[in-house]
Amino acid sequence: MKIKELIKSDPGFQYIIDSMEFMSAAGRRKMLDTSFSNDPSWLQDEWHRLDETVKATREYKYKKPYIDLRHCLMCLHDLQGTLASLSAHTCLNEVELFEIKNLSQLSTTAATALDSMGLSAMLPIPDTKAVFDLLDPDHTGIANFYIYDSYDPRLAPLRRELQGLQTSDGDPQRISDLLAQQNEIQEAVCIALSDRLLPWCETLVTTMEQMAYTDFLLAKADLVIRWELTLPTVGDHTEFQGLINPRLKERNEAQKLRYQPVDITIQSGVTLITGANMAGKTVLLKSVGTAQVMAQCGMYVPASKAIIHLVEGVMTSIGDDQDEMNGLSSYASEIIKISDILRACRQHNLLVLIDEPARTTNPVEGKALVQAIIRILEQCSSYTLITTHYGQLGTHCRRLRVRGFVENMEEIPLTPQSINRFIDYSLTEDQSDNVPHEALRIASILQCDTEMITLASEAVNAIGKA
Repeated sequence: MKIKELIKSDPGFQYIIDSMEFMSAAGRRKMLDTSFSNDPSWLQDEWHRLDETVKATREYKYKKPYIDLRHCLMCLHDLQGTLASLSAHTCLNEVELFEIKNLSQLSTTAATALDSMGLSAMLPIPDTKAVFDLLDPDHTGIANFYIYDSYDPRLAPLRRELQGLQTSDGDPQRISDLLAQQNEIQEAVCIALSDRLLPWCETLVTTMEQMAYTDFLLAKADLVIRWELTLPTVGDHTEFQGLINPRLKERNEAQKLRYQPVDITIQSGVTLITGANMAGKTVLLKSVGTAQVMAQCGMYVPASKAIIHLVEGVMTSIGDDQDEMNGLSSYASEIIKISDILRACRQHNLLVLIDEPARTTNPVEGKALVQAIIRILEQCSSYTLITTHYGQLGTHCRRLRVRGFVENMEEIPLTPQSINRFIDYSLTEDQSDNVPHEALRIASILQCDTEMITLASEAVNAIGKA
């Protein structure tokens, strides 16, 4: 699956992509066409290129060539259409010939900049000076293109006569005849130039793609530096230390709220995650999914340390997927998605992230569904995280619990505005088959209706005594 499809299903990854700064439309197009990969060789090569680019862009001595390179990419046009026309033996017009001449000049300058930064061996850009010379017969050294007089000996005298007639209001018929002759000659020149450029078509395509890839690589390197992302390594399990959700972290910082990174290790099989409402379980699943996708698209990840078990894909059931246009309820949409996940897991090695399955149906059937989902996924090779509020599930899978509320963490009043400061989002191993019961406590902290809370508390106490 390519990035252009992945961003449709992962808002967190969409945020990452939208935060990247591309110099050209070609660079963004190259990014969107990049595929999610579980090929360790490709990923190691991609991470190596990114690592070398990050090191070079951080070096002050490379500031000048780096600026030159970025300027080249800012002037880059995406020539896919033009080069497709050339490949199809279509006669190029003056604008298209200018685009090719401009690409040749920009690529030469970019190659020089990359060589100065020590990146030319890693990012080789073909030598197209011969193309530039073909489109610059008068050796002007500039990217502008014109059907120069030197392309055909008939052009210079014809143009002189035409200019004289147009200046002196000469015979209109003669002017019309001369314009027709000029157009005929210029078209013949364009045909001849297109024919001479045809053998260069494959090289020009390579040049275009290398320039686009260079832009994509610089955008990734810039994100690494701005967000202090980490180079992942490949392992037999997935482990994140100091994992963050960039979107949420930036929002918290803007609101001057505390943000707590999380450590998590994900093993083969199913891991249940429990914790109070507002304890960050859903955010954790989204953060894990986005980091996995980033890594397997050849990017660094938002963590202080990352080991990645490579999977064939990431499948999620997170949030309210109600589709009113198709007549589906929240439950129907969710259970269809989970069913698709189970089918896929029987055939593929996946990372599966399911947030509170069957939470919108009655507790008896909901609990039974969660037990069934766990039993099936335990038989698969996938790596699965499931958050739940159901206790006493009777399963033997691994369990983690979000620590949750710690009232003595801050010496400030506990209010709806300060509640974020009192939550410990870290995970701890939990052998218990029970789940936290803090819904009423949270309702009280949020200053909800006191009669509702009192009556609910009485009902809970009555159930406990029964």
